[in-house]
Amino acid sequence: MDLGLAGKKAIITGGKRGLGFATAQLLAEEGCDVAICARGDVSEAVAALETTGRKVYGAGIDAANADEYKGWLAQAAEQLGGCDIFVHNMSGASGRGEGAWLNNLNLDIFGLTRANEVLTPIMEAGGGGSIVCLSSIAAQEEFAGPGNFGPMKAAMVAYASNIAQSLAGKGIRVNIVSPGPVFFEGGNWDMIKTNMTAFYDTIVDKMPLKRLGEPREVANTIAFLASPAASLITGANVVIDGGYTKRIKF
Repeated sequence: MDLGLAGKKAIITGGKRGLGFATAQLLAEEGCDVAICARGDVSEAVAALETTGRKVYGAGIDAANADEYKGWLAQAAEQLGGCDIFVHNMSGASGRGEGAWLNNLNLDIFGLTRANEVLTPIMEAGGGGSIVCLSSIAAQEEFAGPGNFGPMKAAMVAYASNIAQSLAGKGIRVNIVSPGPVFFEGGNWDMIKTNMTAFYDTIVDKMPLKRLGEPREVANTIAFLASPAASLITGANVVIDGGYTKRIKF
């Protein structure tokens, strides 16, 4: 199936590793020029993406800094020659203190509102586009105890659902993906497996597929939702959790 992504311009936040990198890599393989940002040095990720033969732009930035983040988004669109796809993939660490709540508010919510401000005029001028937001099953039901992560993701889903309605008339689709536990080397579940083995084994046992997800499996859905092949889908929240959540999903 041809997703129709060849020649598209895609901006992915948190693109240094894990879900973000897997998404950037798949989009580049499908023919997109891509821009990524993340905390710290992104040169290895950029070099790996450049092996696809597509144009790649990357920078290490502090996305919590509003001016720096909005400036990078504008620069990324300029470097790529436009923006057809934006993947909102960033969040702070889970925690219970007020600082952790404010950090996730700044990244999950304000990160999306700032991208909306900068990129949707560019998408509209280019004839439309697609925004895909990374949420979590923790936004939909209790997972691993109380904290800031799930509630902030839930708020982001609500905002994304609202802008899906307001941007549809401009040819811009907005969708959400909500992964369950995803394992990759150096990621949270890798550390949990090493340091909290009993808890990790309990989660795997609750998975009907008896394994955690892989970044590429989530990236496949993101790429589809971002593509013209999903032209009638907007405002959707797609759960990718291997059957971990058990509610009826109407």
